[in-house]
Amino acid sequence: MRKTTEEKLAGSLTAKTTDLLPFLPYLLQDFWELGSDPDAMANLINRHVAVSKNTRVLDLACGKGAVSVAVAEKLSVQVKGIDLIPEFIEVAGQKAAEHGVFDLCEFEVGDINEAVQALRGFDVVILGAVGDVLGNPHETLRKLAQTVKTGGYVLIDEAYLKDGGKQEDMGYNNYEYLTENEWAALFAESGLTLVETIFASDMESESSDSDSGMAFITQRANELIEKHPDKKAMFEGYIRSQQSEYDDLESNLEAVLWLLRVSGGNE
Repeated sequence: MRKTTEEKLAGSLTAKTTDLLPFLPYLLQDFWELGSDPDAMANLINRHVAVSKNTRVLDLACGKGAVSVAVAEKLSVQVKGIDLIPEFIEVAGQKAAEHGVFDLCEFEVGDINEAVQALRGFDVVILGAVGDVLGNPHETLRKLAQTVKTGGYVLIDEAYLKDGGKQEDMGYNNYEYLTENEWAALFAESGLTLVETIFASDMESESSDSDSGMAFITQRANELIEKHPDKKAMFEGYIRSQQSEYDDLESNLEAVLWLLRVSGGNE
């Protein structure tokens, strides 16, 4: 059966059921960053993209806007962020105002599957750690590339299987991970040139600290169990899934940022 956007979103946030989606803002209230390193992304764009006040950046599945705000603040460019969760978008707007970039940032609640069909002409598109929300890797790259100009850039937060790693070894097995060579072949097939790779070990994202991350998540999940004892199994399952994802990133996966240049985008 074909997954809905909500099901894919839940899976990307280690929720095994869409019933958990309404509780994610509470569970993740201690995090502003939701998977991607904002400074690393902003610096990567700055190194390779000739930015100006007219540069337009699209941040898909922007979460609470941490990447959007960092990019706008560091580069003084226009950023449009889209996310399906209204509470996340509300925080994004507040953070943009706090950081003095409210006029540079536009945030809206929406389905990024619909957004990639309608939006065109951006200089950079960002997709951070959302699994298969846009489809399989080939579909995802195609949909991202069509949102930017010819010669524009795709910046993605992904992970690939380490040498010798196998899909069956994954603790949180919600997504078909590729090898580095398989990704490279897809880049070439999709008309994308790899500009630079940054490894997670070289980043300092707040979400990369598994111990503190799990402590926050466990605390919030236990608070919800007290309020909703009938949903105890769902919240405990979320704790286990999140721990499995951290373990996978430690043992089985190589997390990376890839900046790619589009040779066949749309003007």
